[in-house]
Amino acid sequence: MSVLSSTEVLRSGPKGFKRLVTQAVMGAMPFGFRLLRGLKPIPRFGKTYVVTRYDDVREVFATDPAFGVPYKDKLDVIMGGEPFFLGMGDTAQYRADTAAMRKVVRPDDLPALAAKVEAQAEAIVAGAGGRIEVVDALVRRVTFDFLAEYFGVPAPPGGDLRVWGTRLFEYQFVASDAPLLGEVAQIAPALRDHIQHEIERRRAKPGKADDVLARCLALQKAGEPGFSDAQIRTALMGFIVGGPPQPPMVVPQAMEQLLRRPDALRGAQAAARAGDDALLAGYVREAMRFDPLAPGLPRIVLKDWTVAQGTKRQRTIPAGATVLAAFASAMRDGRRVPDPETFDPRRLPHEYIHFGYGLHQCFGIHINNATLHLMLKPLLRRDNLRRAPGAAGRLRKNGAFAEALTVEFD
Repeated sequence: MSVLSSTEVLRSGPKGFKRLVTQAVMGAMPFGFRLLRGLKPIPRFGKTYVVTRYDDVREVFATDPAFGVPYKDKLDVIMGGEPFFLGMGDTAQYRADTAAMRKVVRPDDLPALAAKVEAQAEAIVAGAGGRIEVVDALVRRVTFDFLAEYFGVPAPPGGDLRVWGTRLFEYQFVASDAPLLGEVAQIAPALRDHIQHEIERRRAKPGKADDVLARCLALQKAGEPGFSDAQIRTALMGFIVGGPPQPPMVVPQAMEQLLRRPDALRGAQAAARAGDDALLAGYVREAMRFDPLAPGLPRIVLKDWTVAQGTKRQRTIPAGATVLAAFASAMRDGRRVPDPETFDPRRLPHEYIHFGYGLHQCFGIHINNATLHLMLKPLLRRDNLRRAPGAAGRLRKNGAFAEALTVEFD
């Protein structure tokens, strides 16, 4: 089967002993970070330095002149050489491009997006017959459906947007092996062509849709800078690659963390049944703290920089090195996060760094904050919510990706 028409969203992961080793390493990571925070907060592993404490992670994220993003080379492959702001430093073009996209991705869209997510999740759960697989049948389905509609990017003929977006996300942030490179070589130009076709089709027949693409085309017609075909296409590509692949990773992981904590699960269910969306969001956000999207995010050191200068742990990191800003460790640093091993759904916003910090904080953070908890809300409202029997009821991971988690309810 051609990769362009594949329905397998995730590639085959490690098997047997290799899978067990991977799971063991990931499972031991919180303990390892805890040791490092206390004994060696900025360790070096070859040419990579890891910052593990909250203050130091925030310093790396906030110091753009010294710590640049490493995403440009792969973005050039995905975007066909067109620049996308995720790969830029704090330049005039970065500011212009992000400002342009904020004209079409608006805060006042959030209530309608939230309502749409909750309604679709409710319909899926209601039709599930008391048993549902959370990763693909619920979260991935909801995420790709509502974001594809919001962005104005329909399913590509002969392909699956879930597959294309997830493969490109994996290439951009996780892996670059030869088989994946072969798939990217097909998918990236196919997605560019698909979006360009939509731009031309919608420009010829605008219709009445009020989505991101329609808004871009309206501003293009009005002569606004920042909305050439290439700029619109590249932004929509970036949104598809960087956006919908993430919730199917973190939301099922949050569900797993709630299932491990009966008191937290009861609290989340009470909030869901009471319609207290703010508190429910707190439960899901806190659950994500115990198993976030990744251990950390990489940065390239652009000039020699001393992290934590003036402290006993200060360390000068040379230009050309790589830094891993371990936000998973930072969010469990008791120096800034009170009682970090306690599950507390009422934590203050600054205690979380789920979606980065500073210049390259996730562009879609407000959409995530408005919708992620609502993907689970209809499920949490059900009585006797529990794990499915056997292995199906335990979260299974495929490398960095949540793969499957099945639950049952009355």
